[in-house]
Amino acid sequence: MEVKKEILSKQIQNSKLGSQTAFKFLLDTFWNEVYGFQLARVRNETEAEDITIETFAKAFDKIHTFNEDYVFSTWLIAISKNIHIDKLRKKNASIASKTTEINEDQAKKIADDSPSPEDNLITQQNLAQLLQYIKQLKPHYQEVINLRYFQEMSYKEIAENLNEPINNIKVKLLRSKKLLSEIISKSSIG
Repeated sequence: MEVKKEILSKQIQNSKLGSQTAFKFLLDTFWNEVYGFQLARVRNETEAEDITIETFAKAFDKIHTFNEDYVFSTWLIAISKNIHIDKLRKKNASIASKTTEINEDQAKKIADDSPSPEDNLITQQNLAQLLQYIKQLKPHYQEVINLRYFQEMSYKEIAENLNEPINNIKVKLLRSKKLLSEIISKSSIG
């Protein structure tokens, strides 16, 4: 989908101001390009999707650093490429550090169920306190946290419930967990 430069520039400016609608526009516009790039690299749909989600989450966190003298899709692809390289380095370091003899195919099949740092912080809080922290999030982030963790809905069920694409739900959940983690971290310091 070809987007006019003026429209794209306006959406980027709006997303720099925190507009969720602009974020959604950028996600919808560039999802297939980033996902296709990663799918060609990793040849695994789930891994390509995970890297694409991380790419957009990182891009939205760093959108204020984007220089409009450059092409936005190129910036996204560069972020995506760096995330993939980081994952490969971590995977290779992990495989190399193992002293047992596991062939690489077996190592690649092992699912990483370990909780993220954000997940660890969230689960360490008692429920009442956690609910207070969740109330500090914007309503749309509260909603996805509630549906995912309290009503235990799948991404697909949340997407259907909110009538949004599943990719948007994944990015919203990633951002809401990150924001919640920051709120918890700040309150435990202060």
